[in-house]
Amino acid sequence: MAMMAKPLAASLARRGIHYGWAMAAVTFLTMLVTSGTVGAPSVLIVPLEQEYGWNPAEISPALAVRFVLYGLIGPFTAALLNRYGLRPITLTALGLIACGLLGALVMTQPWHLMLCWGLVVGVGTGLTALVLGATVATRWFTTRRGLVVGLLTASAATGQLIFLPLLADITERLGWRAAVMLLCVMLALAAVAVLMVMCDRPADLGLRPYGDTALSPPPAGPVTTTIFVAPLQALAWASRNWTFWVLFATFFVCGLSTNGLFQTYFVAMCGDYGLLAVGAAGILALMGVFDFVGTIASGWLSDRYDNRWLLFWYYGLRGLSLLFLPYTGFDFYGLSLFAVFYGLDWVATVPPTVKLAAARFGPERSNMVFGWIFAGHQLGAGAAALGGGFAKTAFASYLPAFVIAGALCLAAAGLVLTVRRVVAARA
Repeated sequence: MAMMAKPLAASLARRGIHYGWAMAAVTFLTMLVTSGTVGAPSVLIVPLEQEYGWNPAEISPALAVRFVLYGLIGPFTAALLNRYGLRPITLTALGLIACGLLGALVMTQPWHLMLCWGLVVGVGTGLTALVLGATVATRWFTTRRGLVVGLLTASAATGQLIFLPLLADITERLGWRAAVMLLCVMLALAAVAVLMVMCDRPADLGLRPYGDTALSPPPAGPVTTTIFVAPLQALAWASRNWTFWVLFATFFVCGLSTNGLFQTYFVAMCGDYGLLAVGAAGILALMGVFDFVGTIASGWLSDRYDNRWLLFWYYGLRGLSLLFLPYTGFDFYGLSLFAVFYGLDWVATVPPTVKLAAARFGPERSNMVFGWIFAGHQLGAGAAALGGGFAKTAFASYLPAFVIAGALCLAAAGLVLTVRRVVAARA
């Protein structure tokens, strides 16, 4: 099946379509499906509480570990992709996620949840996180790179949201195990697409990257550093630069204020205010639709405007929307209005962050450096997953965690402007 890429590339070329768009499409599908497994627990928390008698403080550590691994695996994912190629690592990731989900079907103790959804799914989804999308965009596109990053980022965020109404409905009618089986079927379909379409570099098919004028060569020689050393070397090198720490800190706030809270606790929080799980999941899906639009628009904007100021507005507007959340009344109209405004900004921060990292750290190292920046994103998500669970246990409400996240977004908006203007100009 690996040889199917060449005839497909020839067929697309006859139609004037670069194979990079096929790579973007299969990566889009992969990230869409795997990110759906990241968002799934938000509709499964209440069923787990009801079936096993676990409280949020017992469930949240596994979710926090999953978020943290989803990010910390990123730098090593970049090294694995550089060493072994896109197809083998992506297929391995899809297999790991499926194993973790299937193992969860027979769990009976909280530590089983930690093992299956925390460790196994955390590692698997980490191998297909935003680093995969950034690598594909960097290798296969010279022009339209910001747009492609926006598309692939939108798939990662939208997958976490758009599956939720379906999963919530299946969980309500057939039980949470049926929803998990659906995810496994989707993972299998994505694996077939990866096996048939995904290639490592344009040069493997005798192509140039989209918009390039010279053949993109494979790596000059064998990699001499191990997959464990190379990311650490990249971290040591990047950490001497202020831009890295600004992007790391602001992405920490990004993760804390998006998937760490909304994916994990939004459905449960709406239930506290009388909105049923299917309705709350529908609000999240609405966010996903507008996130898709907002993130693609952000990719387009990041190719044209100062990325620092884009991030300033994104974080600032997100902070204001979170501070507005308590005033929605948690009725369907108020939450729908919030979903539109907040959804446009869900992960619009990713394209300008990738562009700033690539401009400052160069195309060869930027995927590993961005991997560490993305680790900050998921550390923030893990902190929010832990904090939200304990807030609910201690104060009988998730809402204080959302308000704190809004305040931190306003702080991040100011921090991003400390990045030197020359970096933004090169983005």
